[in-house]
Amino acid sequence: MRYQPVAEISPREYQDAIVYAEGWQSWSPLSMCRFGESSDRAPDGRAQVVGWRPGKPVPEGVIQAEGVMAVAVAGGPARAWFAAEPSREVPTLRLTARGELTADGRVEELQAADLASVLAAVGDRLRVPKFAPIAPGWSSWSCYFDRVTEADVAENVEAAFRLKLPIAIAQIDHGYETAIGDWLDVRASFGSLRRAAERTREAGMLPGIWVAPFMVDPRSSLATTHPDWLVQDADAGLHWDRRMRILDVTHPAAAEHLAGVFRTLAGWGFGYVKLDFLYAGAIAGLETYRTGLELIRAAIGPTSTVLACGAPLLPSIGLCDAMRVGPDVLPETPDPQPDVETLTRVTGMRSWMNGRLWVNDPDHLVGRPEIREREAWASYLESYGGVAFSSDRLTALDERGLELTRRVLAGA
Repeated sequence: MRYQPVAEISPREYQDAIVYAEGWQSWSPLSMCRFGESSDRAPDGRAQVVGWRPGKPVPEGVIQAEGVMAVAVAGGPARAWFAAEPSREVPTLRLTARGELTADGRVEELQAADLASVLAAVGDRLRVPKFAPIAPGWSSWSCYFDRVTEADVAENVEAAFRLKLPIAIAQIDHGYETAIGDWLDVRASFGSLRRAAERTREAGMLPGIWVAPFMVDPRSSLATTHPDWLVQDADAGLHWDRRMRILDVTHPAAAEHLAGVFRTLAGWGFGYVKLDFLYAGAIAGLETYRTGLELIRAAIGPTSTVLACGAPLLPSIGLCDAMRVGPDVLPETPDPQPDVETLTRVTGMRSWMNGRLWVNDPDHLVGRPEIREREAWASYLESYGGVAFSSDRLTALDERGLELTRRVLAGA
């Protein structure tokens, strides 16, 4: 659809206004611009696919938003435009310095007293009927990254029990699988996925698992054995030095394979599922994306918990219980440290989604002694009111780290 006029915004009336421009997915830039400024543009083609909205590059001289844009005058009224039916269509909105607002799909408008109020009103308009709170938990990622083992999981489950930490979920992240796409083929160096789930349940905790359901490593068994199960002439961008392919969930055999994977994981006891790199599933279209998530939900059952990550935001409404709303807390680098300023800015601006569209996940608490801003990050998480997960080696926490972990998790 071509871009159609939505509104005329007077540059003189709104010259000091703030413009909220929502990004496409969990990791996409979220802009808070002055009226007349321009949105950040993807620096290259890879970034356009994995960080911005594929196929929708930002033109020069415009503020661009995906599905939600709001304009607010300091101390005055605010207006917001948003996708009317995000399960079917998420329009791109573009605002020029001349005040011309256009969209390539149907949007609705709301008005309120200020920016926070108008975003809350959008959240109320798009609100899901109900969702369950997410119990506090532990994740392997921000401590072990892709080197996690069954023994690591068992050690932390035992430590959580012994230290009387309020941890109800223990989630295994990336690193157990032999290749992206071969989710039931477990690395020998990891151990047994099924046994890890059993030991977690025996300790009274819910086992959790990480899966990137729509991404496929071109060297995986799935890709080499069933190339016809992949979306043709499309990829999900460069990751791990390989251009990732996309599983075609409209292919009946591919869809049944994916459902079978999740039925198996659920049968092993995994009741908390972190679905990552979900933007890949939307490259083939929003209907296909939602079909894929609905297929997974049907396979794991209605009582399982779904955390979406790297996910198109508005198209995921109603299909997940929790949503990552910002970048990873730690980079995969030597001496990883959180960028607390960026984390708090992005997750804070998306706080209007929390409790309305899903439970917001601002990412893990990292409270170990080597994290230099652990106090500031823990204080922020304690007040945030979203998903609360620790991601430290629990036996390596000092007394202050344990205190911060108890405090944050107890508030969940």
